[in-house]
Amino acid sequence: MKLTVLGATGATGRLVVRRALDDGHRVTAVVRDPARLPVTGEGLDVATLADVTDPGPLAELCRDRDAVLSCLGPTARRGPGVLAAAARALIRAAAAAGMTRAVVISAAPVGPPPPDEGFFGRRLVYPLVRAVFRDVYTDSAAMEQELARSTLDWTALRPGRLTNAPARGHYRHRIGSNVPTTASLPRADLAHAMLDLLPAEATKRQVVGVGPAKP
Repeated sequence: MKLTVLGATGATGRLVVRRALDDGHRVTAVVRDPARLPVTGEGLDVATLADVTDPGPLAELCRDRDAVLSCLGPTARRGPGVLAAAARALIRAAAAAGMTRAVVISAAPVGPPPPDEGFFGRRLVYPLVRAVFRDVYTDSAAMEQELARSTLDWTALRPGRLTNAPARGHYRHRIGSNVPTTASLPRADLAHAMLDLLPAEATKRQVVGVGPAKP
């Protein structure tokens, strides 16, 4: 497939680009600063985009692509609010380019705890992280709402706590709900999930909880 990856220089974005190339996809990595992208390989194009909330230039990066994978997240430079704004731009850009598939990264605390969440997670973890990172999750929720109102075939992945640990090579996911917050998930496994779930019809226009596989 021909894929465009937003946020390609981020901790997860780099891994998504690498995994997509390893899987044989043609990848356009969208960056602010090409020097910050350490990934190289056949099939990789690098596009510089100063503002991911501007649908005009973004439309050109959606044209003739099979999907856009957004690894965007709030940073000290961009701050909360970028996810919803970027989603609005992506929706307009995709419509202009005739592209219909998008996979984005959201966060587990945006949604309610799953029915099988433990007492510790339900009573302590969810309330605590929601309070500490309120602006971040408000932005993620607004992004999901923008996508839900659109005509895109979107998927919003909701991982829990992410780490830079090596990939375990397996994960679990749940369509329409979060998975219990039993442990952290390596970003490398989230990258695997992003590519693995991209072609799945059942994930279109759905939130998908992602977490580590059960021991």
